[in-house]
Amino acid sequence: MDEAWVSDDDRRMSRAALEARAAKGAGALRTLGLLEDTPVAVIMRNDLTQLEVMRAAAHAGVVLVALNWHGAAEEVGAICDDSGARTVIIHRDLIPALRPVLDGRQIIAVTPGASLCAAYGIAADAAQTMLDAPEWADLVDAAAALPDKAMTRPLMRYTSGSTGRPKGVRRASSGPRRDFELVLQQVGAEMMRLTPGARFFTAAPIYHSAPSTLSSAALATAGVSVHLAAKFDPEAFLATIAEHKITHVYMVPTMMSRLLKLPEAVKARHDLSSVRFVVSTGSPWPHDLKVAMIDWWGPVFWESYGATEIGFMTMVSSEEALARPGTAGRMQMGGTVMILDPDGQSLPPGQVGEIHARMDVFGGFDYSNDPEARARAERHGHFSVGDLGWLDAEGFLFITDRKKDMIISGGANIFPAEIEAVLIRAPFIRDVAVFGAPDPEFGEKVVAAIEPMPGWVPDAAEVMAFLEGKLARFKQPRLIDFHAALPREDSGKIFKPRLRAPYWEGAGRSI
Repeated sequence: MDEAWVSDDDRRMSRAALEARAAKGAGALRTLGLLEDTPVAVIMRNDLTQLEVMRAAAHAGVVLVALNWHGAAEEVGAICDDSGARTVIIHRDLIPALRPVLDGRQIIAVTPGASLCAAYGIAADAAQTMLDAPEWADLVDAAAALPDKAMTRPLMRYTSGSTGRPKGVRRASSGPRRDFELVLQQVGAEMMRLTPGARFFTAAPIYHSAPSTLSSAALATAGVSVHLAAKFDPEAFLATIAEHKITHVYMVPTMMSRLLKLPEAVKARHDLSSVRFVVSTGSPWPHDLKVAMIDWWGPVFWESYGATEIGFMTMVSSEEALARPGTAGRMQMGGTVMILDPDGQSLPPGQVGEIHARMDVFGGFDYSNDPEARARAERHGHFSVGDLGWLDAEGFLFITDRKKDMIISGGANIFPAEIEAVLIRAPFIRDVAVFGAPDPEFGEKVVAAIEPMPGWVPDAAEVMAFLEGKLARFKQPRLIDFHAALPREDSGKIFKPRLRAPYWEGAGRSI
């Protein structure tokens, strides 16, 4: 068996070399005064150095606070203050825009490599900004390895803030403290089917919970190689799989949609036969999209439903998904789920209610900036993250939509995810988001925000013609807006509040 490795588009090193640098990185963190459980903010794009920082933090027992590098200065400052992070590890070119909230903090810089500069159009002078900030690589080179590995701490995550200020999720356990490395190994073995010799790949941003946890699980599993792409590009994604003979992949439905819209000649150009396991999380996976990907790649796809607060909850295989269209699967690793009505009463199979789940394997959690929020979300020892759904008689979970996204029009409940799943099938639509806007007669009306495919002249009539016979009339959009680009991240998360807000301003009632 070949020696396991880690790589990005610029560099590659053995897993043994990564762990050696992680031990030295842990020593560097100690030299900087960072003890166990100390929060450290990380503001980086995907690259090999970020994996090195993650492993160094695991070795040192510090708590990484992963931030979205797209965040505005005020947002970044609020999260650093809330988490208590006084040290920030950041790509150099991101420093100028965030400088007002970085002053007074200990800054460790990482110079972006050539692939990052090319992917994001980073100029050479921007990549070399603020040269007075110490370079992470230099600190690691100069440090002595920390001899004893501390107990690994889970990363601290912040929710997307779609219903207000982002909430910090701190992992806490009611029982004896457990090394999170063991949890990651369990995720790797039971959920990802990782074995020595596997090769894991993602182009999703690892500041997000799912790709970060899965990448960490791969790094916690002996003999597994890991490759990170700087960002997602459909054809380059396929080329990477073929070049590195990737066996395990993480992607999200928006990536799949863009892959499927590649020309057939491009799809056929790349050998994907090495792939054994593909997992998707983060946003609803339309059934037609799933069927198309299975037809192309084979039954290698698994969908997982989870939440930052609770962890990965369900899994569903390709075969189960085809047999039960729309299901997110059954609970995993000893987890339990309840479907509750507004009064907290358990609902029988087939009835839609609010999903409450419990996953003891990941430990409990607290919200750092709202100590009462956790209690409000708890019913019967299970926690809600605001999703609606139902269970069938065999315990398969079906996600209907986000509770806050549901549209009530003329007394009827309308679920945007259902409409989006139909619209994204249109060959002329690149991306879509559906939401409710105020309506004087019906209370709310359905609005579709559409990002056109290149070369298509936006035409609302053509959109409505595509929907004919596919959706009931009351579910069809009453208003279609076209956008050059929708505010969606590579992780699949879309910022619907930004799209909804202009419609609700001055409406006299809240979103």
